[in-house]
Amino acid sequence: MTAKQLSFHPAAVEEAEAAARWYRERSPRAAARFVNELNQVFEKILDGPRRWPRGPSDTRRVKLPCFPFLVIYRESRDAIQILAIAHGRRSPNYWKSRL
Repeated sequence: MTAKQLSFHPAAVEEAEAAARWYRERSPRAAARFVNELNQVFEKILDGPRRWPRGPSDTRRVKLPCFPFLVIYRESRDAIQILAIAHGRRSPNYWKSRL
């Protein structure tokens, strides 16, 4: 079985970069922790993408342990697509147009 690759919706990349930039402006240490947590969540998703319950349109979500962000993704036969790096206080489901 071939390992799946992560792919990123362009808006999800923008969200991650904007969040890291926001933290970096306040604390380089916090920004590094944010990026580290994000990468750890990506690894967990690759290791077991079906570990989290299904949501709307077969999406799944993982909360970062120490930051108020969710990684929203969906799995296909060949890849795992990261749809959003969503702040927990943002309007829910704003990212659905990315499906």
